[in-house]
Amino acid sequence: MSTLFRRKSADLVEESVASVTTDADEPTDADETSKVDADSDVTRASKAYTPSKGKATPKRSDGRRKPEPPPANRREAYKRMREKQRAERSEAMAGMKAGEERYLLPRDKGAERALVRDIVDSRRTVGTWFFGSAFVVLLGTGTGNPTMVMYAQLIWFAIAVLTLVDTILICRKVSRLVRERFPKSTVKPRSLYFYAFMRAITFRRLRMPQARLKFGDPV
Repeated sequence: MSTLFRRKSADLVEESVASVTTDADEPTDADETSKVDADSDVTRASKAYTPSKGKATPKRSDGRRKPEPPPANRREAYKRMREKQRAERSEAMAGMKAGEERYLLPRDKGAERALVRDIVDSRRTVGTWFFGSAFVVLLGTGTGNPTMVMYAQLIWFAIAVLTLVDTILICRKVSRLVRERFPKSTVKPRSLYFYAFMRAITFRRLRMPQARLKFGDPV
């Protein structure tokens, strides 16, 4: 009888130990949740991590421009003044070539004159050959040959007539476009015509401000 009780007690102990072992081996919901949270934290940390670049991040105060020390003598002060003036002239020249309003001369300022420049620059003008023909006339008259002088004068006269006709056509286009785009303009048309003529007889590379349109571009 005592042997039977001991066997039952032993069986109960073994079943208890087996159940405890099984419960310990199976993961609980809390363990799985904590594992998922830990994995997500590691993922966020890896995304937010920025590898070091080998040097410290500069402070805002370090990025600011430090004030220039005062000149040690008069010669250095004069040198700095010359460098500053040279830089300002270069900036003004670059702005004038680009057609920036604040750098333009009074004769070039205004939207109407910018339109005139575009009208002239978008076409080939006969006036660019005007001074070249004058140079040919000088060479022809300097030879002393009557035939050469006559031909040189004829060439110059033909270029002058063509320049006049081309200028009239340009002025008509200037008048029409200015009236269409600037109906309330107070600029005198004659000043715009003269401005167009002077630009038309100037070589394209020497025009100031520089041409921003190519031949054939719409105005």
